Amino acid sequence: MTQNIGSYDRVIRIALAAAIAAGLLVLGNQFSGPEMLAWLLIPLFLLLTGATGYCPLYGLLGLSTHRPWQR
Repeated sequence: MTQNIGSYDRVIRIALAAAIAAGLLVLGNQFSGPEMLAWLLIPLFLLLTGATGYCPLYGLLGLSTHRPWQR
């Protein structure tokens, strides 16, 4: 599994995951059961793809923001 997410993309994904998760904590009592689970999958997906550097959607679409010279 080669990386297809660049360093800037990874930082943005992790920050966005944290912001969405914080928003869900604040608004958590307005969602219930399956609806809350669906909303929790979004930051989880962003966090996992940001941490691993691989996005399956990018892979399906043939996209890549990763450059070998980036850290």
